[in-house]
Order: sequence, then C-alpha cells, then structure tokens
Amino acid sequence: MKPLQQLTTEAYRQKRRLVSPLMGFPGLSLTHSTIKLAQQNVDEHFKVLKALAERFHPDLIFPLMDLSVEANALGRYTVFPCRESATVPKDDFNIEDLELLRNINIAFDTRLRGVVETVRLMSKKLPADIMKGAYVTGPYSLAALIMGAEDAAMAAVMDTDKLNKLCNFAKEKIQQYIRLLVDAGAEAVCLLEPTAVMLSPEDFEQYSAAFIREICNEYKNSDIAIIYHTCGNTMHLVEKMAGSGVDAVSLDSPEAGVDLPGVADIISSDVVIIGNINPTGTILSGTSDMVREEVSSLLRSMDSYPNFVLSTGCDLPEDVPLENIAAFMQTGREYRIS
Repeated sequence: MKPLQQLTTEAYRQKRRLVSPLMGFPGLSLTHSTIKLAQQNVDEHFKVLKALAERFHPDLIFPLMDLSVEANALGRYTVFPCRESATVPKDDFNIEDLELLRNINIAFDTRLRGVVETVRLMSKKLPADIMKGAYVTGPYSLAALIMGAEDAAMAAVMDTDKLNKLCNFAKEKIQQYIRLLVDAGAEAVCLLEPTAVMLSPEDFEQYSAAFIREICNEYKNSDIAIIYHTCGNTMHLVEKMAGSGVDAVSLDSPEAGVDLPGVADIISSDVVIIGNINPTGTILSGTSDMVREEVSSLLRSMDSYPNFVLSTGCDLPEDVPLENIAAFMQTGREYRIS
C-alpha cells in the first residue's frame, strides 16, 4: 500500500479524514504576488505555497495549477496574462511537426524547470507531514493543446491514427516531466485531463486511460501516488479512470454532475477518491457558516467509505476568501466519522 492509501486508511481508522483543498491561487493574497510572477519565478511560487502551508497545514499540497507548461515547453504559442493563468491558443499544427517536437528536450525549458525547482523547495522546506504533490497535463489534454481541442475531437472520430500518434508522443513527454518532478521530491503526481471529459467512454479509454496506464506501470512498485483528475461530469468515465491503474481519482463537484457516494459504490476501494466541494460555489461567494454546512454534508455522505480525501472539485479561484478556506479546513479537521 502506498503512502497516500496508508494515510487515508489510517485516518479512517481514527474516524477522521485527510483534508486537502486545491488552493494554490488564493495563496497569492498572502504574499501579494500575481499569477504571472508566481508561475514564472520559483521564489515567488514557493513563497505562496509556504504561506499556505503555514496558514492551513493541508495534508497534501500542490503548486499553482498550470495547464500550459508542457505545451509551452514544446514551443506552442502561449499567452501570459498578469492575473490569469497562461493559456495556449490554437495554432497551426501538422502531424509532420512531431519529428521536430520529438527532438525538443523539455528538461531544459525554463518554465518547466521552474516548476521542478518549486517542487524541490517544497520537498526540502515544507513540513514532512505535508505530502508534496505536482500537476502535469494528461496525454489527451496535451494533444488537444498542441493541435486544438476541436481538431482533437474531430480526429478521435475521423483520424484515429494521427490522434494516437500525438497522444503517445504527449505521453512520452509527460513521462519525462514526471521523472523530473519525482527526482525533485514529488510524492504525488496529478494528471490533469480536463479536455477528455468530452470523449465517449471508449474514446476516453483509447486516448487517455490507456496512456495513463503506461505511466502508472512505471510507478507501480514505488511510493509515488498517481492521481487522475478530470473536470466536469465524469460519471460515465470514472470506471475507466479508476481502472487505469491510478492510486486516486480527483473529481469535480455535485454541481458538475458528480455523485461522490455513487462513485464510491462502483470503483475499487483501493482507489482513493479526492473531492469534491464546488470551487466556484459557496466557498467562493458564501459565508463561512455556509461552507461549514456544505463540507459537513459531504463528509456525512462519505462516512461509510474509507477511501476518501476531503478536497475541492478543482483548483480554487484566486478570490476565494481565506476565511472560507479556514472554515473548510476547520470543519474537515474537526469532523469525526460516526
């Protein structure tokens, strides 16, 4: 049993839960930084995470979520607003470009190395009882960033060989990135597949889960936890996610259509379920009392499932009030399973 499962199981034996909101962006207010600065400056990035760790002491912490890192490292056109996450607009792509892209060593990309060095600082300087995580873009989502989301969706139907080649290439670059993150001290790696939610279960298996299974096989006998995150309503995909060999699934909110107890009923209890308070709902615009009520309700609904970590359905927006995160943490910490 890997450390993430061990900690989750041990907490359940003690009638409590691990608590780990995905909260990178709200930490910017603690250091008076910006998204652009934090995502391009290792010291600024680590200051944000250190401030969050000192203020809330979650059981698992991640850097700021950034879906542009790998695509940018491969030379794709990337836009860097000051107060929003970097984005990768659609640009021209031909499958023949793969040979050129294959020769790019992403280990030398400055932004990607910045994330790796941030994880290294997390590993060395954050408390030992906080598990250090890292985000990477999933194979289908990276392929969609390279060729365009609409083109990727069309290729899933009309040009399967092309999409398979691109997803396999994406998987290879993701594996290289994960190795760098693990060497830097990452204890959990979360593969972000937001674009894959539009796929059918069969296409999801072919263009995402099958490649993630290969990644999982590399870490099957290690202590590294591999987490599968997909935004939106994944009820039709969650069995494919859990069946890919990952150690945990991270799922979106009930408002997105995800029934967490329903998920727990259909996937293996060996797979940890992480979620799923709405990041843009009560915690963003409600009161602390409303947050406590929502968190308590979710915790009660998961009482009979040992494989659960209290979290948010996705990364919290920057303007989530810190007092609401504190209410989330306090409610999660104080809750005892009946």
